Amino acid sequence: MKEGNKKLYSPVVIKEIIEKYGFKFSKSLGQNFLIDGNVIDNIIEGSNIGADDGIIEIGPGIGTLTQKLCESAGKVIAIELDNNLLPILEETLEGYNNVEVIHGDVLKVDLNQLIKEKLEGRKVKVVANLPYYITTPIIMKLLEENLNIDKIVVMVQKEVALRMKAVPGGKDYGALSVAVQYYSEPKIIVDVPKNVFMPKPNVDSAVIMLDVYKESHIKVKDKKLFFNIVKAAFGKRRKTLLNALSSGIELKKEEVLAALEKSGIDPTRRGETLDITEFARLSDEIYDRMNNY
Repeated sequence: MKEGNKKLYSPVVIKEIIEKYGFKFSKSLGQNFLIDGNVIDNIIEGSNIGADDGIIEIGPGIGTLTQKLCESAGKVIAIELDNNLLPILEETLEGYNNVEVIHGDVLKVDLNQLIKEKLEGRKVKVVANLPYYITTPIIMKLLEENLNIDKIVVMVQKEVALRMKAVPGGKDYGALSVAVQYYSEPKIIVDVPKNVFMPKPNVDSAVIMLDVYKESHIKVKDKKLFFNIVKAAFGKRRKTLLNALSSGIELKKEEVLAALEKSGIDPTRRGETLDITEFARLSDEIYDRMNNY
């Protein structure tokens, strides 16, 4: 039986493939293969994939999720960094004519160009079981590069998923929460225990969906300044906003104090208590003081 006709999430099948190709899991690449068909179904259902959709998958592994994506979507582009997985994917995806595997590092791929060349005219979604060691850089690349993407549905470390959707006041709320929520609306689809992977990782996971805004609901005068302020506010969580910003941005302490007061924000508050609209209001006030005073 060809690999494309087998259930690739079966531990028996995975072991057969590993032996056949002499494949060895790479810790440095964060390789963990799913061995639960229900989780794969949850990812597909949560992605709400239609026949006209174009999918970008990052890190297809042996093609377990890729096969299901091919059965639901119009076109699938799978980006795989590990050269050793390419011959495996060639076999497991042999029966599908709507998939293209690209050998490369997603952090270096020009995704705007890829979407234009390969997925023009389709509603584009990113669906992936992301390698945990570079989850945040990948997510931020997808959000920051102004890509024509409708949704991002990814498996990530549960702790990171909780940080992405966290609200002000909790321990999970931080710069990543604000950044993700600036560009998208996050929602956890399903929690995933560590025992549904081979090899078993040390942490539990979650599938999170990011509904990407066509235009951010937050308007700021200077986006770079906004994120610098967010970063400074969370850089030293125990400091008050007044002290954190005074040492984190190029503005005198008395000007920071004046900006906070003009924005209606108590200078003794900490960054973790501000919601995204308060950060935006403060950012615009600081922008005016840096440029007009």
